[in-house]
Amino acid sequence: MSWINLVEVYYRLARDHGKQQADGVLAELRPRVVEDLPGVVAMRAAAELKADFAMSLADCFAVALAAEQDAVLLTGDPEIIDVAMQLPCEVQDLRNPVA
Repeated sequence: MSWINLVEVYYRLARDHGKQQADGVLAELRPRVVEDLPGVVAMRAAAELKADFAMSLADCFAVALAAEQDAVLLTGDPEIIDVAMQLPCEVQDLRNPVA
């Protein structure tokens, strides 16, 4: 998981539920994911995605990392799902879980 996306998780939780809950969720999440600090290659890949698609910069980092790792991107974000067929990684829509 990109550090950019961990930051996004934290600030959204802090804004909606308070910093204490955000700290707790981040503490639970970090041991379960491999944290990726984006380098120049990832930044360029995210920038190219941002130029091509109407999605947040954080979403672009998630897509770029999934593509780099040849991983499936799990998301419920319509900005990503709506263009999934055009992205360089497989996308699984968490809004409609597969049985």
